Amino acid sequence: MSGDTDGARRTREEKIRCDACPVMCYIAEGKIGACDRYANQGGRIIRCDPLTVLDKTISDGKEIRPFLKSEWDGRLAGDDLFVTAVGSGTTYPDYKPAPFLVSREVDGAEFVTVVTEAIFSYCGVKVKIDTDRHLGHEGAVVRHLGEAVGVMITSEYGSQMMSLGGVDHLTGGSKTEGRVTCDVLMRLCNCELVELSVEDGATVGVQAGQPPIVDGQREERMRVGCGSATIGMFASQWKELVDEVVVVDDHITGVVSEHQAGKVIDWPSTGIRIKGRRSTPGRYFQVAQPGLGWGGTDVQDPLTILGEWLPKKGAHAGLNMLMVSTTGEQYGYYVLNEELVPIEQPLPETLKGAVDLIAENCEPALCTVMFMGGAGGSLRSGVTRNPVRLTRSVQDRRTKVTIGGAEAFVWPGGGITLMADVTQMPDNAFGYVPTPAIVAPLEFTTLRAEFRSLGGHDASVREIRDVLENGGEYGNQVRAVPPVGDV
Repeated sequence: MSGDTDGARRTREEKIRCDACPVMCYIAEGKIGACDRYANQGGRIIRCDPLTVLDKTISDGKEIRPFLKSEWDGRLAGDDLFVTAVGSGTTYPDYKPAPFLVSREVDGAEFVTVVTEAIFSYCGVKVKIDTDRHLGHEGAVVRHLGEAVGVMITSEYGSQMMSLGGVDHLTGGSKTEGRVTCDVLMRLCNCELVELSVEDGATVGVQAGQPPIVDGQREERMRVGCGSATIGMFASQWKELVDEVVVVDDHITGVVSEHQAGKVIDWPSTGIRIKGRRSTPGRYFQVAQPGLGWGGTDVQDPLTILGEWLPKKGAHAGLNMLMVSTTGEQYGYYVLNEELVPIEQPLPETLKGAVDLIAENCEPALCTVMFMGGAGGSLRSGVTRNPVRLTRSVQDRRTKVTIGGAEAFVWPGGGITLMADVTQMPDNAFGYVPTPAIVAPLEFTTLRAEFRSLGGHDASVREIRDVLENGGEYGNQVRAVPPVGDV
């Protein structure tokens, strides 16, 4: 005997195969697949999350929210309801029509929206981090849990940028690198907090729509501009209040008495000298190394960027000077003594408004996460039997692409390379499959006539009411509203 004392025969737990992604999980009754998105219920594969429909009537159309959070009275209001791909399921590889091809009428014209949860191996995120602090040099590797997940890219005005993910990290490295990269992308796209470390740089907490956390310090504001721009904005308001103003900045440090803005308003020379590479009058590069100090430099004492003062150019005992960062967070007031050495003094009341004005003009520091992916491959076959026609229709703007209902920017050139702000999408819109790859909601919307001309799967198109009431391929769990009589 096999060891069963009662003589009963062991029965093998029956599993069914899920074909929603290339992993092809065998899932037992009451269990979910490796992606946490599909389950075996009663011997049938179901989608664990409901289809999300956006109701655009909230706040005069300026806000969208998941339709399931409001009551539906059976009324259809034209363009007010939009069926997203969140919760729709997938037909990957798309040798058959997408899970939902939805017909609706808007202002007398019939539109078709094709929705599918697309599986992206070619995808990543572009991260904009509003901070004046130096995070890392361009090209520095960005890591999570010790694994390389991306790189620092070119800095922008008041922000530093990361490019994370991509097919090389997802599939071109070790299994651990791919798994960690996929997890980082999904969490960032779902607006979760992720800690990233930059090679030879800072540790940064990144969460879409929230301030960055740099080496444990929460950023409050992004800079008003570079040092030169700050002078251009406020020079006229500083005149008669102080003899000299130096705005310390890692990129362009500004000196008002030398700057063109100062010259235009007849600001007198002070004999100041700045250590650094002079660009044009009053504008200096490389006054210090990048860092977490004043204006994104490594400077803790701003006087270290000054050389000797020149009496023949206007320096004299009693001359006063304001030094300030581009966010107004750091500032100091100094007066030259008899040896022409600047001595720090309390900031006069007359200058507090000047510092406050810089801070007031700084915008809140935020992290922006833009999902970016290439929507090529077989998913186009879920729309049309002739995939290239869909690509051309998108590029010609005859077909609109959205991601979870959020407007997507489609890059010019070949293919369908798109980018969208993850904060404009419903909560938890992104998933994953352990190949590894990111699962993102994707919608194509076009006129019914255009859809037919593309060779679209016209026989599979359903009216929006039918979709809301009867669900889709994966059963009633995909319903946007419960059947009549259900609570």
